[in-house]
Amino acid sequence: MEPHVDLASYAELAVLLVNSDDPLDSLEGARRLLAAAGRGRLAERLTRADLRALRELRQELAAVFATAARAHEREAVERLNLLLAAHPVRPQISAHDGQPWHLHLTEGDRPAAEYAAAAVMGLAALVTELGVDRLGECRATPCGRVYLDTSSNRSRRYCSERCASRANVAAYRARRREVGGRA
Repeated sequence: MEPHVDLASYAELAVLLVNSDDPLDSLEGARRLLAAAGRGRLAERLTRADLRALRELRQELAAVFATAARAHEREAVERLNLLLAAHPVRPQISAHDGQPWHLHLTEGDRPAAEYAAAAVMGLAALVTELGVDRLGECRATPCGRVYLDTSSNRSRRYCSERCASRANVAAYRARRREVGGRA
């Protein structure tokens, strides 16, 4: 059996944090975010000191996605490298919640630092395996959410089906208005 760390799920932590509407100014909101990300164990240990760190991480990760979406590969990678240096990974073998032994990218640190190390390492692995162009910002106006394009043909342009549908309907209506205006 091949060893496995699901780095794609770690990269999703970055997306969840950047896309969160919660201002992360209360422990309750941050705990909900961590629980939604499947990080309930971190949520239990969260302190007010973690809130600022999570807000700063969100800004830094959003900047990585923004530079990647503008096709500034080198800058996106430089930003990721700075984040990797700031949030080093310390792998640990763990068993919890009835799961067999598995690998976590970091343990025993502050909750925000654990979240950061996992999210940044996940993004770095995705970028090195699939490319910087797989980090995107939703093209639906005015959405601005981010996504990971793991499609086989690099075709993802929207954060969700809802945004894709909304953009397609808007484009259709614009074409209809244009045709009606020329008649």
